[in-house]
Amino acid sequence: MNQERRWTLPLNAAVWLAAGLTGAGLLGGCAAEKAPEAKTSGGWVKDQVADAYTFGFPLVVSDIARERASGSAGQPGRAPLNTFRHATALPPVGASGWPSVDTLDSTAWLDVSAEPVIVSLPAAPRGRYLDARAFDAWTNALYSSADTTPYPKMQLIAFAPAGWTGPLPANATRVETRTRYVWLSVRVRVNGPRDVREARKLQTAMRIETLSPAKGADGDTTSVVTGAWPGNLSGQQAAVPPLPSASPTASPGAQAEALDANAFFARLARSLDANPPATADTPAMNRLASLGVKPGEPVQFKKTDAPLLDSGLADARTRLATVPTNAITKNGWTWFGDGVGIYGTDYILRAYLARHQMAATTKEGEVKPVAHLDSEGHALNGANRYVMHFAPNQLPPVRGFWSLTAYTKDGALADDKLARIALSDRDRLKKNRDGSIDVIVSAESPGKAHASNWLPAPDGEFQLTMRLYAPKPQASDGTWAPPAIERQ
Repeated sequence: MNQERRWTLPLNAAVWLAAGLTGAGLLGGCAAEKAPEAKTSGGWVKDQVADAYTFGFPLVVSDIARERASGSAGQPGRAPLNTFRHATALPPVGASGWPSVDTLDSTAWLDVSAEPVIVSLPAAPRGRYLDARAFDAWTNALYSSADTTPYPKMQLIAFAPAGWTGPLPANATRVETRTRYVWLSVRVRVNGPRDVREARKLQTAMRIETLSPAKGADGDTTSVVTGAWPGNLSGQQAAVPPLPSASPTASPGAQAEALDANAFFARLARSLDANPPATADTPAMNRLASLGVKPGEPVQFKKTDAPLLDSGLADARTRLATVPTNAITKNGWTWFGDGVGIYGTDYILRAYLARHQMAATTKEGEVKPVAHLDSEGHALNGANRYVMHFAPNQLPPVRGFWSLTAYTKDGALADDKLARIALSDRDRLKKNRDGSIDVIVSAESPGKAHASNWLPAPDGEFQLTMRLYAPKPQASDGTWAPPAIERQ
């Protein structure tokens, strides 16, 4: 059953899930303990709440993102499960959430509870970057074509429940998931608005099918793998409080962080019913159970525990605002390499990225250095003129491509008065006599002689985001770093 639905921009901010970099610390992995029966205060209990919140945060973010993106074909910006939503234009002026202006995105939420879901993607034409990436409901990376092939041939991917033993289409790449839901993102490079039409041709060739079209059509969602998703898959799940009204630009991570303890843990318990954690997460699940949070069961806290719960959530939110120790920081830029997408029990890194960059793939797929300050530690401001000096042969090392984008300090695209809002490897940057390249960043034009190397900046404070698609190892391990941003 081929399903495809298109939408046009602007849409709500669930589309623009992009990166702001402020991190988190490491989560302690203490052994599970049985909670004292009537304890309503104490540091260890507060820490337990903070640990439980941090562990479950990515699943709650994922649940909110799916809820916001999934729906009937008549709902703007939404699509049924197992159906593509295609962006048909680049993000508009003012779009928030650090949106990419380099790619046209196609996204889908897959439901593999009944049987495998088959995704067919066309071959990328010569020189056209295309990346298909998929994540389980815990935001762990399951698949990324850019890890090995930034310009892939036709892809046939079978997303299957863990333990599936039935036949799959010949030549299909099998990708197993222990969670019922999978988030799929396919990105096609575009070189400005005039190139969108060519990228759209690839979108029209993308397909999502269930293994048995007739079965998928009549809505049967019975699990075919015994014990794959313990609990209730019939829709009769425990109710959770509705999401509070939010700005259309609020990200799912921001919405998850705004939930109180009762709403957060109720949603977590419901999501756990269909999206079980890894075996290594057993100690974390034991801590959840001692708080009264169990898969598929109602969550009821005592009113007297409210101050303790609030304190625990406040501690956890502070973790999400602290740069993690495994971040790479050089020349005023911050980015991540090892551990991203394959988190194991590094719950704090996973939670941080779920809060700020939900679609964080592995270091082979993309790295994203971000800078807010100049070389002297002052906030970047469009009133100043900055220079980034790339030594000879020191432009970003990639197998795919790179770009540099200027955003407002809040992560929005500046107005359309700017000549451009990004520079990339396709721009004809003028070299100095020694082969080095100076990129100028400022709100005011540096003059015709420097126009080719000028990245216009928003008025007032701003930030820079550099995207390296399919980076080479020296970028993801910190051997190479973007140059310092020097104020002139």
